[in-house]
Amino acid sequence: MDERTGVVTSRGNPLTLLGVELKVGDTAPDVEVIANDMSPVSLSSFKGKVCILSAVMSLDTSVCATETRKFNESAEEFDGRLEILTISMDLPFAQKRWCGAAGLENARTLSDYRGAKFGHAYGILIKELYLLARAVFVVDKEGIVRYVQVVPEVTDEPDYNAVIEAARKLL
Repeated sequence: MDERTGVVTSRGNPLTLLGVELKVGDTAPDVEVIANDMSPVSLSSFKGKVCILSAVMSLDTSVCATETRKFNESAEEFDGRLEILTISMDLPFAQKRWCGAAGLENARTLSDYRGAKFGHAYGILIKELYLLARAVFVVDKEGIVRYVQVVPEVTDEPDYNAVIEAARKLL
């Protein structure tokens, strides 16, 4: 298993990421995650759409909640041409509850709790916490990674404008 250190920290403390680092131009790994209704969802099922894959540690934390809310609000301007997928290790039940409580019934949240396949394949599984690092991937209609942002400090928010601009260029 590939391990990388020095990429992310939590409150200044270094963490280890598991998996191979994804780079712009790579084919987005096709992994299976779990929808809120417990059904399996293959990421390849979104081929043909521009996707923002927003990996968060847990929707029940303030930064992750803010990130999910901001990306979903930004997506409204694209009239369904942009798919926002928020992926965490939270159980699907917790994701569904959070979306309802946050008033984001249309947000698409997916769980990586079954084996952390997404975390491993995208190189963002935190070894010490068994949670996903804060990272954003923009994938084009053909399934190619066109933008990668791994946030160096997991308690910081991503650069929303850079992510949205990268997605906008693909539409």
